[in-house]
Parts: sequence; structure tokens; C-alpha cells
Amino acid sequence: MVAAGLSAVTARCAAAVARRHPPLGHAVWERTNHAGRAVTLLEGPAWALGAAVPLALDPSRAACAGLLATAAAAALGALDDHAGTTSVKGLRGHLGALRRGEITTGAVKIVGLAAAGALATAVIDRPRRHRSTRGGTTELVEAVVGAGVVAASANLANLFDLRPGRALKVVLLTAPITAVLGPGPATLAAAAAGASLGMLPDDLAGRSMLGDTGANAAGALLGTAVVAGCRLPARALALAILSSLVLASERVSFSAVIEASPVLRAVDAWGRAT
Repeated sequence: MVAAGLSAVTARCAAAVARRHPPLGHAVWERTNHAGRAVTLLEGPAWALGAAVPLALDPSRAACAGLLATAAAAALGALDDHAGTTSVKGLRGHLGALRRGEITTGAVKIVGLAAAGALATAVIDRPRRHRSTRGGTTELVEAVVGAGVVAASANLANLFDLRPGRALKVVLLTAPITAVLGPGPATLAAAAAGASLGMLPDDLAGRSMLGDTGANAAGALLGTAVVAGCRLPARALALAILSSLVLASERVSFSAVIEASPVLRAVDAWGRAT
């Protein structure tokens, strides 16, 4: 509760200060949402800062890994927010551009998220490796799968940031699930939930949005919580689920699926300004 409260207050205050004194001016952060309204991307950095503060005050390995993943994902998301192009979209588009020799910010982000996930997993697994009698191959597979979980979770969260409040609701709905995995994951989930609660009013009102900066950071943090609370079998299952959803998004619109379900449509629309 303390971590959630601290992250919520920090995110809220950071957003308020940033709106009054936006770095490099308002124009740098202004975007147009799905409804054609002007919104600010300052929510993303505020979310990341809010989640980072309680993690920075916690000396546990899980918190250190979560802080690393959050900061790296936010930085990579910011690169895509401010230097990316809209001509190439989706995992298939960025990988296709890479095969043609074109390096997009999206491709850089994919590689960077995997690297950040690998580092976060290494921080979590280091004490386990010292006590382990298993072979190096198993440990390598565990690390690779853990990195995949963090990267896939970061990408998936970003796919929900298409309507006001949607990505934050996904974080708030999934955070309790990761929290039951243990004390370390609970701290990471609380930080993610708190920052999301702090940003939810402005997001629902259509005044701001997470952007890649905030959405990637949120997904990476929750992915790290899963890695911190699971071993290889559960990590592999999580990676399979997350990867399936990311790949499915290449062919199926999540917005269309939500609109087709009365329950999902009601949850998605709750609290949103008309």
C-alpha cells in the first residue's frame, strides 16, 4: 500500500509540474488522439517516474530489476515517441524494414527491450544461480525466456494504449494477478498500480496519454514482476501467452474484439469522457 500510494502521488505531482513547465515546450509533447483531440504525452514520463520512486527506495533484487526495466523501457519508448515514424507499424512492419536494411526506432526498441529484459532477469536470477546445481543450459534458457517475458509484456501493454484509460485499466486489472506471486512481485505490481491510479483521471478525460514511454514502461515492470515470481515452466507459459497476443494483434484488432463484447466494451468505456 505504501508503494502504491507513493507512486500515485509522485506520478500525479510530476504530471502537474510537467504540464506547467513542459521540457522543450508544449509542442514537443502534443499529439492527436483517435478522436482528433489534442493530448499530451507528458503522462508517460510522469508514470515512469511515479513507478520508479518506490522501487528506488527498495533494496531488494526484484525492485532493482523492476527499476532497471522501467527506466530502460521508458527511454526506448521515448525514442519511439519523439523520433519514430508512423509509416512502419507493428512487429511485422519493423522486422520487415530491418530485413530490408532499414533500422527503425521500433526495431531498436524491440532489441533494446529484450536486452533490458535480459539484464533484469540476470539481476533476479543471480542468487538462484549461486545456489543452483542445474546445468548452464537450463539457466540460459530460463534467462532467455525471462527476457522474452519482459519484452513481450512491454510490447503488449503498448498495443492497448489506443483509447483513453484502456492501457491503465489493463495494468490495474493485471497487477493483482502478479502481486500474488510473492513479496517481490507484489512491490512491483503495487508501483505499477499506484502510478496508473495517479494518471487515470487525466487519461480517461482525454487530456493525456501514456504513449510508448509510459505503456512500454508499465508492461516491462509487470513483466519483470512475473519473472521475479516464476521459474522456467511458468515463465515459458507466460511468454507463450504474451507472444500469442502480440502476434494475434498483427491480424486482429483489439479494439474490434472489445467492441464486439458487451462486457469488455462496458469495462473499456467506464469513466471515459464522452
